[in-house]
Amino acid sequence: MKTALTVVTIRGLNACDPDTAKTSESPTTVDTHFFFTGFLIRRKHQPKRMLKASSKPYRRSSKATPSPATILADQINPQRERQETVEDNLNQHGFRKFRNSLVFFISPNKFKLKPATWRIRPAIQSSLFPSSFTVHCHSLQDACQPGSLFKRERENCQHAQADMFQQVPQVPQAKGSTSDVDYSNLDIVKATQNGALERCKQLIDEGFDVNQRDAENVTLLHWAAINNRKEIIRFYISRGALVDAVGGDLMATPLHWATRAGHLGAVVLLMQHGADPLICDGDGLQCIHIAAQLGFAGIMAYFIAKGANMDGQDRGGMTPLMWSAYRVTSLDPTRMLLTLGASSAFQDNFHGNTALHWAIVARNSTAVTTLVANGANLTIRNNTGQTPYDLLKGNRDMFLSEKVLEKLEEVDSNSRPKSMCDRITKDKKVKVWMTALIPASGICLIGLLLQSSIPVPIKCVILLFSYVFGYFARPYVCNDKYFTVLPLATYFGTKFWVYMTWLVWIVPHVNIWSTIAMLISSILLWYNFLKVWKGDPGIVSSTREEKFRLIIDEAERRGFDSRSFCSSCLVHKPLRSKHCGVCDRCIAKHDHHCPWVSNCIGEKNHRHFIGYLVMLLVMIFFMIYGASQYWQKACEIPSSSGFFGSLVASAQCDAWVMWITFNCFLHAIWVFLLLGCQTYQIVILGMTTNERLNHWRYQHFQQGGVSRSPFHRGYFQNLVDFFGWRCFGLFHPDQTDWSKTFHVGVEAEHPLLNTKENYQYV
Repeated sequence: MKTALTVVTIRGLNACDPDTAKTSESPTTVDTHFFFTGFLIRRKHQPKRMLKASSKPYRRSSKATPSPATILADQINPQRERQETVEDNLNQHGFRKFRNSLVFFISPNKFKLKPATWRIRPAIQSSLFPSSFTVHCHSLQDACQPGSLFKRERENCQHAQADMFQQVPQVPQAKGSTSDVDYSNLDIVKATQNGALERCKQLIDEGFDVNQRDAENVTLLHWAAINNRKEIIRFYISRGALVDAVGGDLMATPLHWATRAGHLGAVVLLMQHGADPLICDGDGLQCIHIAAQLGFAGIMAYFIAKGANMDGQDRGGMTPLMWSAYRVTSLDPTRMLLTLGASSAFQDNFHGNTALHWAIVARNSTAVTTLVANGANLTIRNNTGQTPYDLLKGNRDMFLSEKVLEKLEEVDSNSRPKSMCDRITKDKKVKVWMTALIPASGICLIGLLLQSSIPVPIKCVILLFSYVFGYFARPYVCNDKYFTVLPLATYFGTKFWVYMTWLVWIVPHVNIWSTIAMLISSILLWYNFLKVWKGDPGIVSSTREEKFRLIIDEAERRGFDSRSFCSSCLVHKPLRSKHCGVCDRCIAKHDHHCPWVSNCIGEKNHRHFIGYLVMLLVMIFFMIYGASQYWQKACEIPSSSGFFGSLVASAQCDAWVMWITFNCFLHAIWVFLLLGCQTYQIVILGMTTNERLNHWRYQHFQQGGVSRSPFHRGYFQNLVDFFGWRCFGLFHPDQTDWSKTFHVGVEAEHPLLNTKENYQYV
């Protein structure tokens, strides 16, 4: 594989200092250059004033000009000794004088130089970069790089944040003549960059053409867009500014510039005034491709909702999903595209790579996991004949999630003939059933062993051997979701042997009414259990059209607020709802995820969950009662034995019944504690489990400095509200639909806000 050379130029952008604005016609701009070899950065001398934190506007076009001597940084050999001196690295590329330079070591494990893996530690970033800067990367073609050139610009280096739906903060607006800073001497370009609206109005009124370009072929609207000067954008457009004017070295529109800077507000404003997101810049990139490269999921979602093709290919055949998988390590952009239906099967024009190929090449484990979990094909071959499966097999040192490893194992097993052993140890369905049968089999084997006449020491040895054997055999015969399947399987296994014990041992020794009571409690238990297990807990869902309406509404009204917008489901989160990480869906009035029923507990099944716990306790009570009747009639236990003596005598009489009763007693303990906790939260606190654990995060729970539930209406009324009791009109329960309520005391008629006339859909 050929080595890729990367030309790196970082242009430091320092705004015009207010103290020197009166005497200097042009702002002070200092060029900063860095030398990358995977773990080395070199910076030339820079004035100290550039190191101060500030929010300064952009001063150059989206391609830094003029460009000083470029610095070449190549991939280093992973086998090269780390003791190689800094001087040798610099001399290799022609850098002789470096003693006055600042040298930092970063990411020692990232030997391959790829733009997707650049990460500057905060402590280093604060000493290296001014708060506003531009990074330009031009990668020469090789077998691991996309066809088109990288052009990367980002303000404040925030593209690696976890929540990519949060837009870049707006650059502070200037207040014109009322501010302490005098902008009256600035020309119109500098006034636009600094947000001096009154100065811009003055110059336009004096006859300056709003569409006039500067020496870099850039319009005023470009400068306003890249600095997020929304009031100035409105003013220029009202004066006839061309919203789709092409300019700059990249031949891009103002919408391209706003997208590169991550300014959702400017993007929305330009789109509302007719900006076309489908226009390609000089590199053949639409705005959605740029947003995908930089990880701006909110801007991408807005473009898609307004009509952009989420599977559109750029000049090199790269789709937004490919760019996101290759360039962005956060979860939101890739997940958002897949949620909206982006295809992972497209291949680029140069290499024939899919999005999964690019994610593996970039060693982007987050994107790999997300793509595989959403069904990305592992067997599509690129132009060199490699499949994603082949690339993953060759990157064993790369972190892979359990889902990816499971998929790799599945593909591997399907690629060769299966023996009987493989069918048992590799087949997913077989492993699920093997896992599900463990609790029932274990209960049976232990019970039979206790019931046998084998000496106690031998019984202990057999139990120990069985445990050791099961521990080492589990990875081969059990499903990877061991702890997900096991709780539910334990419940079913215990209940099965309870029924068998009642029918075989206890029925002959109890009256018919006890059996009828056991049957009725069992029917009610199964009814509530099925409602909780298979019923809808209150899933907050929406159609594709509703998702687009919500995205447009969120973007145009208030931006994407993580407190009210779920970036996973792309829905407006109702009050008291929560996104469940296990089920991967939003649940209205979310209480908790219960592994014993393998489902979430929410608005629509919470009452059935309480009924399930109550009836489970009732059934356990009848089982213990029936066992006591069996021991009294089938075993000759002296009345003078006492409690513990009676237990020992009962176990010696019939160890199986004692073993099943012991299991019922253990279940009764946790069921009773869980029911008590639920009752306390419902009646006394008026909270759900989620609200009790996270009340400090919710603003509506903070009342006068004390955390208190705003849904608490008194002990008895809380109980009435929960069960919905009316009692022929005597009680008045709260009928709030929590799937459509977004504010305390307010229930929406529709989960989305009012629509607008300019909505566009794909």
